[in-house]
Amino acid sequence: MKLPFKIDLTDKVAVVTGGGGVLCSGFAKAIAQCGARVAILDLREENAKKVADEINADGGKALGISANVLEKDSLTAAKKIINEKFGTVDVLINGAGGNHPKGTTTKEYYEKGDEENADVVSFFDLDKSGVEFVFNLNFLGTLIPTQVFAPDLLDKKDAVILNVSSMNAFCPLTKIPAYSGAKAAVSNFTKWLAVHFSKTGIRVNAIAPGFFVTDQNRALLIDENGNFTPRSQKILNSTPMGRFGETEELTGTLLWLLSNGATFVNGVVVPVDGGFSAYSGV
Repeated sequence: MKLPFKIDLTDKVAVVTGGGGVLCSGFAKAIAQCGARVAILDLREENAKKVADEINADGGKALGISANVLEKDSLTAAKKIINEKFGTVDVLINGAGGNHPKGTTTKEYYEKGDEENADVVSFFDLDKSGVEFVFNLNFLGTLIPTQVFAPDLLDKKDAVILNVSSMNAFCPLTKIPAYSGAKAAVSNFTKWLAVHFSKTGIRVNAIAPGFFVTDQNRALLIDENGNFTPRSQKILNSTPMGRFGETEELTGTLLWLLSNGATFVNGVVVPVDGGFSAYSGV
């Protein structure tokens, strides 16, 4: 990975939840290149270890650990390993998140009688457990890791918590009310946490990616023939830059928010979206 610029994270210990995914593995590799010792946490241990192995093969220092962001005991066990092998934590990146089909409607607009159509999941058919799963994964999956790892950050110089929100927090997308609402909660929590920890030296900010092709959304954006789906075309038509983002295009914002050059930046949610949130459609 070629970095847009480097910051000095030498001897810093960073935890990245959801670090086995496309976007957060990029975060982990970027900060490892800046000297951080990186603990990659993911529910799927093989994904976490794969990213860690790639970082170590490139000359960095990384651990891949299986952890469930919704289970405090799982995170506490991971923290023990990290503290023993790397030391106390300086940076926490809360990247774990995602959506669920049971929190998603079939159609963009409700039409009378949709709830009576077996082939349509209407607003009235949304499954409570699916909506709870999405809220828990995104919101509690940010809150609980912060409860576990933030004690290491207290009263440390340059301690940072970086949450991963979404463009959905700014502009809720059709069909995915649970995910949009959950990411809005992450943005709000980021601001709350920044104020709450403001006397301790911990800065708390969030990055809100626009539209990037990941393992989770690939099937929604690209069809079996490799062409953009109708939903992709709507996204691109509403993105002034007219394309999806590349993972590396999040790196500059990531490094800035973690750097000493942003020591008075606290409680912000930064969109990286090719202008999507600025475009009214006219």
